[in-house]
Amino acid sequence: MSTSPDAVYVIIPLMKELGMSWSEIKETPRYELTGLVVAHKQYMNLHVYDGYDDKDIKHMAEGKPSVRSDYNKYLELNALYKERSGQKRRTQTFKDLI
Repeated sequence: MSTSPDAVYVIIPLMKELGMSWSEIKETPRYELTGLVVAHKQYMNLHVYDGYDDKDIKHMAEGKPSVRSDYNKYLELNALYKERSGQKRRTQTFKDLI
């Protein structure tokens, strides 16, 4: 294995998180491997705070303030995907028309 960051950013996540074997990784084209890693990261971002509510986040943010900004990004990303999938319709208010 080389000393390139590919081992850290591509190969290890594929083996650890997605359960791919070394032979499967070698047989798969590079662009597909990169796509799998990016898709897995996106999936993790979409579901990292599932099951938590605002009270839980407030409690966790007492010790680590960055949790609140991460949670807000999570909420924005989930709202975006719900809107794109048609689960949540964007309502237009009078302020939007002005």
